[in-house]
Amino acid sequence: MTDRDADTPTEPARSGSPRAGLPQTDPVPAGARTERPGPDRRGLLRTGLATGAVTALGLAAAAPAGAAHALPDRTITLSGHLPTGAPDFVLLPFDVPDGVREIAVSYSYDRPTVLTGTPGNSCDIGLFDEGGTELGGRGFRGWSGGFRTEFTVARDRATPGYLPGPIRPGRWNIVLGPYQVAPQGLDYRVQVTLRFGPPGPEFTPSYPPERARGRGRAWYRGDSHLHTVHSDGRRLPAEVAAGAREAGLDFIVSTDHNTTSAHGVWGPLAGPDLLIVLGEEVTTRNGHWLALGLEPGRFVDWRYRARDGEFPRFARQVRRQGGLVVPAHPYCPYVACQWKFGYQDADAVEVWNGPWTYDDESAVDTWDAQLAVALREGRPWLPAVGNSDAHSAPQVIGSPHTVVLAEDLTRAAILDGLRAGRSWLAESAGVGLDLTATGQGRQAGIGEQLTVPADAPVDVRLAVSGVPGGTVRLLTDEGQLHQESLPADGAGTVVWRTTASLAAYVRAEVRRPRADGTPGRGNAMGPDLPWGPMAALTNPIVLRTQKRSGDR
Repeated sequence: MTDRDADTPTEPARSGSPRAGLPQTDPVPAGARTERPGPDRRGLLRTGLATGAVTALGLAAAAPAGAAHALPDRTITLSGHLPTGAPDFVLLPFDVPDGVREIAVSYSYDRPTVLTGTPGNSCDIGLFDEGGTELGGRGFRGWSGGFRTEFTVARDRATPGYLPGPIRPGRWNIVLGPYQVAPQGLDYRVQVTLRFGPPGPEFTPSYPPERARGRGRAWYRGDSHLHTVHSDGRRLPAEVAAGAREAGLDFIVSTDHNTTSAHGVWGPLAGPDLLIVLGEEVTTRNGHWLALGLEPGRFVDWRYRARDGEFPRFARQVRRQGGLVVPAHPYCPYVACQWKFGYQDADAVEVWNGPWTYDDESAVDTWDAQLAVALREGRPWLPAVGNSDAHSAPQVIGSPHTVVLAEDLTRAAILDGLRAGRSWLAESAGVGLDLTATGQGRQAGIGEQLTVPADAPVDVRLAVSGVPGGTVRLLTDEGQLHQESLPADGAGTVVWRTTASLAAYVRAEVRRPRADGTPGRGNAMGPDLPWGPMAALTNPIVLRTQKRSGDR
């Protein structure tokens, strides 16, 4: 299941809900501190929580020291009703006494019939421990969204999506994410089972190394948006690693939704032939973004909207680790997937996500327009990346992927290449491409800058392989200025001449033939495009006008 089709037949289509807070006597809006005393019995009953929740909040006194191993399991029931307009995240607090070795959680909610076109109920779930629920704080213990109905957490193990670790006594919180609420409201029921006994051995994570056997300064292929069973994917990490090798990739980035639980299992799956970089897909109600190149186990919070003003804070957090901030599938048509935070805090943008569709066309058009504006205003331009966002078969790992010019096959070098835009996007490892611009005895490649006199000729050369019968397009800030067809064997070289006075940049697209094999009728504004889906796409070569002697 990709981000595009996160709404499966078993889960209603999702939509966001207003963030207006409920009264403090209701379940606590997530992001608030919960180190304060819990609500009293009257407050709990007023929210519709079952009396089991009241018992839970007083349970700490029921576990005498030294007797925990003899205590039977205890189950707490937390239930209630959420109206339309509930907060994005709702906290259900419960107390954990001494001697608990494992916490098991299951939940359910009603799915009443709604009219066609009306959002139905959809509710995510996660867990915060005694470290608290403060935004960006220490208490995060896992998130499974709407993908699982039950999970367990213990010192030595945890359900994928959740973090193994000590079960310390104190106030813990279930966090519900009512992604959308039907007009009838949403009735939920959460059961928390506390299992007593001696703790298991400490979990030892195995993080991947930050270096693989590279080829020095070279082009490296990698997919930076992949999911496993640690969020809503169906592939095991081992299957993802195997798929990456089969696709001819040199590196991948682990980006499960809103959790870092996979970080500690990638170590044995990396190797001299495959660099595995750690990351997270931060899934908010106003769009998704990729945090690429995180330090091992470093969690990035997602519980905010664009209007909350919190995104720049977490973007800085990622950059302090040497990582990149990359808005993902900005025009994805599903609820809460479209990007609403702006691009001023981004390091790159994912313009191609999975099989090529109309939302990728929109993303490339927007990126290209921003590129022209940035160069005109003398600001840094935003590089483009492409990723598969593969979750499960038949989605293909590495289709598409990004080909990066890096000094070596290391975490730092790959991130530097992506940050600089020294990269191009490929449908598969079967597609080859080389783009250069030459003038006045100088040459520049993708992501680089060529400075020449304004009217000096600049020869743009594009070599392509692996796209039989494809269409080559050369684009500048004026739009498409050159187009050629590739021969039946898919290999060809195109040379085109321009000047820095006519083109602020030049970039290339290579398109597959249309599905019916025809070249189209040339209506680029409608569905009958004169070309087929994307096979390759480059970042620009920037052309700068050399100042003449005496110019200021």
